[in-house]
Amino acid sequence: MKAVRTDSELECPGVDAGLLARGVDLVTLPDGVPEEDFCRAVADADLLLMCYTPVTARVIESAPKLKGIVKYGVGIDAIDIPAAIRRGIPVVNVPEYAEETVAEGAFALMIALAKRLPEISHVVQDKGWLWPEERWLGRDIAGSTVGLVGCGKIGRSMARMAGQGFRARVLAYSPHTDPDELKAIGVEAVKDLKAMLAASDFVSIHCVLNDETRGLIGRDELACLKSSAVLINVSRGAIVDEPALVEAVVAGRIGGVGLDVFSMEPLKKSGHPMSALFGRDDVILFPHLTFFTREAMRRLEDDTLARCFEILDGRPVTVRSYDPRLRAQTSGVVFG
Repeated sequence: MKAVRTDSELECPGVDAGLLARGVDLVTLPDGVPEEDFCRAVADADLLLMCYTPVTARVIESAPKLKGIVKYGVGIDAIDIPAAIRRGIPVVNVPEYAEETVAEGAFALMIALAKRLPEISHVVQDKGWLWPEERWLGRDIAGSTVGLVGCGKIGRSMARMAGQGFRARVLAYSPHTDPDELKAIGVEAVKDLKAMLAASDFVSIHCVLNDETRGLIGRDELACLKSSAVLINVSRGAIVDEPALVEAVVAGRIGGVGLDVFSMEPLKKSGHPMSALFGRDDVILFPHLTFFTREAMRRLEDDTLARCFEILDGRPVTVRSYDPRLRAQTSGVVFG
């Protein structure tokens, strides 16, 4: 048996050791591997594990022995799932390992910007101290309005932290979620995205990336935000019109931005669409690591190995995600 794991920069020693212990011939590929090299690597592969590197129809067609594709993470937008379905190759992700973890990361970004932690810390590191002058005033999350774009598992964790933990008013634009479900957890469902953005002091994005949500937060939506609003994105970069976001930040039309995800990863300090945001006190750029804790990685590795072994043993692979793209599969899967 041969397995190919992409994005070797993301260290998964438990996954690698578990596969090797089963006698699997494991090949690891770096992030951004050329598609031609990717195709050659999977030509005799039984199993493909991916995280960020796109798994295109060409890659799938180049792997005649492939028995399954495992996304060791949540987002599946980089996999050509229709191409896999045409081949009868099951696709599975690991959706439940980091909902609390990522929500904590989003909240950390929110708190840091509200309290101006990066800016004040830099000044203290440079000068040794500062005094409580008006220009250093932070903001409270308690009593504020927090707007959530998407209220799935991570969004609900965020809602609980904001509402029950910080006594904020929580709004959610989540058109595919029953408003009564949201009401039961103390969240006000909002049908008008622009109205929610205009009413919010803090906005946190938690929806999946698909054709419906790509570019959801565009120039017009950004214009609805208060000039003091803080925008957090820990979901997917392409949900936001990034050039419009950069323009709004540079023009001072947004109070602060915390970003863990970007349409083009990795970031670069020059020659990247987001390069203009480097070095700003009102922006926190995080390298897609809000999921990356010791506890979450342990859960991720355990679930990833379980799915891999199901595929390698010829058993139906357990799909726990409710994403309709995965639920459309009819071959080689069982829904948990």
